[in-house]
Amino acid sequence: MEPQRHEGEPEEPTVTQLGPGARLGPYQIEALLGAGGMGQVYRARDTRLDRAVAIKISREQFGRRFEREARAISALNHPQICTLYDVGPNYLVMELVEGVTLSGEMKGRRYQWNRWYASAPTSPARWLQRMPKA
Repeated sequence: MEPQRHEGEPEEPTVTQLGPGARLGPYQIEALLGAGGMGQVYRARDTRLDRAVAIKISREQFGRRFEREARAISALNHPQICTLYDVGPNYLVMELVEGVTLSGEMKGRRYQWNRWYASAPTSPARWLQRMPKA
């Protein structure tokens, strides 16, 4: 799922790390939000539409896992799933969802979470049925 290029248009280079104030096309980086096995997530501003966005940058050129994630996100439309705005050679630009991280949300609930997890059925569908309601 590489972005389409028009004939004669140079190939867009991949990006690995950015700092505050850096630009990635029309997106101005504001802060690093987190990093993990796939890469980094930045808070940025879309200068064309003047809106906050999240940019997820893969450590490598757009691979199969990254492509699956982009396709999955773009195929869904639900209030609890972020909207995909743009795709680059190794990055996704998504709706920025403010809030706490999962680990932050689970602090103080460790015992309840572990007890629920240990008693959860093995079927993913049954897991979803048994998940605590927020």
